[in-house]
Amino acid sequence: MIWISDAWRDYEVLDASDGERLERWGKYTLVRPDPQVIWSTPKTDPRWQKFDARYLRSATGGGHWSAHSLPERWQIRYGGYLTFHVKPMNFKHTGVFPEQAVNWDYIRESCASAHRPVRVLNLFAYSGGATLAAAAGGAEVYHVDAAKGMVAWAKENAIASGLADKPIHWIVDDCGKFIQRELRRGRRYDGIIMDPPSYGRGPSGEIWKMETSFYPFLLEVAKLLTDDPLFVIINSYTTGLAPSAVGYAANAALGARYGGRTEVGELGLPVRDSGLTLPCGATGRWTIA
Repeated sequence: MIWISDAWRDYEVLDASDGERLERWGKYTLVRPDPQVIWSTPKTDPRWQKFDARYLRSATGGGHWSAHSLPERWQIRYGGYLTFHVKPMNFKHTGVFPEQAVNWDYIRESCASAHRPVRVLNLFAYSGGATLAAAAGGAEVYHVDAAKGMVAWAKENAIASGLADKPIHWIVDDCGKFIQRELRRGRRYDGIIMDPPSYGRGPSGEIWKMETSFYPFLLEVAKLLTDDPLFVIINSYTTGLAPSAVGYAANAALGARYGGRTEVGELGLPVRDSGLTLPCGATGRWTIA
């Protein structure tokens, strides 16, 4: 299965070739590397040569943005209910993962259609797309990320989206430690969203590897669910980890207590010039229904 985020107006993948994607972010055109783009096709779109900025990888690791005249940041909108501040960052990122839009719609609709008070936990929450979608659906949201700057960015996105007055709790914390504190407090959640990193280090030097750290983490997260949960959404950008592996882990961790099922698949973005779909990561959606 592939879930395609095809409702964008302010963003589009114009073309993809030779390890790069050509993108429009509002009125600006960026060229960024993409390891999924293993093909080489003619670059007939003139914006391959007239981009506003290009991220250039270094042979020694990392990279940098080419000289450009971009503003420090600008805004793009999605779906009439979300507004994001876009800013070219280190490691090619812009602060927004457009392929997640199909999950944002799912989250908002799930929260709104519950017709009851809903509490959602967003772990590794980054710049807040899923947080804002849940809040737009009427949920109380706990937004947790270890990076203070990213939490501040998410707050700015909430203000821009007209959601600043919604019940969103902005928390700068290590996700593993936060979970243990929540278990001791006895707080429970109807929906949980997580976007764990492929690799990372904790505040005390702990090493996180998706392949070995995620499942024990998921077992602990599962303890935070209410008796009538709505969903658990797991995103993975770990190279080589199949979507079905995410689904199997979710079913094993959640199925014994709740039953339910996990739908798994790739996230994708339509490529305008070819009419094909660019793969952009894996998602698992567990629900009782």
